[in-house]
Amino acid sequence: MTNTRKLRPATQLVHGGINRSQFGETSEALFLTQGFVYDSSEAAEARFKGEEPGFIYSRYANPTTDMFEKRMCMLEGAEDARATASGMAAVTAALLCQLKAGDHVVSARALFGSCRWVVEQLMPKYGIETTFVDGRDLSAWEKAVRPNTKVFFLESPTNPTLEVVDIAAVARLADQAGAKLVVDNVFATPILQKPLELGAHVVAYSATKHIDGQGRCLGGVVLSDKDWIDEHLHDYFRHTGPGMSPFNAWVLMKGLETLPLRVGQQTASAGKIADFLADRAEVARVIYPGRDDHPQADICKKQMAGGSTMVAFEFNGGKDAAFRFQNALEIIRISNNLGDAKSLITHPATTTHKNLTDEARAELSIGDGLVRMSVGIEDAQDLIEDIDNALSAI
Repeated sequence: MTNTRKLRPATQLVHGGINRSQFGETSEALFLTQGFVYDSSEAAEARFKGEEPGFIYSRYANPTTDMFEKRMCMLEGAEDARATASGMAAVTAALLCQLKAGDHVVSARALFGSCRWVVEQLMPKYGIETTFVDGRDLSAWEKAVRPNTKVFFLESPTNPTLEVVDIAAVARLADQAGAKLVVDNVFATPILQKPLELGAHVVAYSATKHIDGQGRCLGGVVLSDKDWIDEHLHDYFRHTGPGMSPFNAWVLMKGLETLPLRVGQQTASAGKIADFLADRAEVARVIYPGRDDHPQADICKKQMAGGSTMVAFEFNGGKDAAFRFQNALEIIRISNNLGDAKSLITHPATTTHKNLTDEARAELSIGDGLVRMSVGIEDAQDLIEDIDNALSAI
């Protein structure tokens, strides 16, 4: 197998982790199997004891899934990983595997709706308390720490308002508190941001988004150092069963091969679209981490290699204007997914964040006129013309 450790990301994403069968296939092999056979009873015993390497059951590990995990480790700079059935399975596993009744979590308040539900609604049922803070306010993180604080949790850029949190600074506070920082890095992608290099302890992805990149399948992945995986995630993963399908792992590896190309073009187009929208009177505000007018522009430049593939913007006319704009689009489609090769747009207040209270949405600046656009790989000028035409509907 090619020594990929010294290779650059674009090459790692084509060749990393390959484990060829005896047939010497070019494309990664797809092992659609639930279980594995052993040469003898003694061999089965040795494998279950961990004395002999090999696979036992695809809920634990699978050759195809293992290749995907290894490739993600190379890209992320992680020692170990576990692939999950969805992004929410990854986030939930990353949190619950290291928490117990009586523990305390400090979380940024700006989260994807389902992530917020896990920390706000699910974890309290098991005796785990959470304090929400403004992720941009370092003093708020520090003040929220208790003697029983075990985990810090954040996403950056945030969904949907693209706030950016200083990951390195929050990681230092987590270290001081003896807590582990878990970062949901979906919006930035592993191409544009490396949380582990910034000091985070655990990174979670919805591979459904940019990693697949073509709207085909669900998946997630949790990455960290080997000690943390072994101590916290390994047994949780084996016994609760959030593992990824081998077929999805194969599809996601195909997505990884083109990830740098897609994210590069999407990011460049997102910047052009943000600049175009900033000059339009119909738009009250544009939020894009690659622009100098972003509220955390200095942090964006420090920890991100690009402005991301996402643009958020708010209309002066509220929900009515947002709906008329979305309905008038022809190329850009209405969908709550993101990271796709196709450009997609959604109205967070009525979709991804509809279950938040009015007060919570107001606190997060998710107004009725706000839309979130995931920029695809179409020609940027075609997208701008589509937006321009739709703006005339307002």
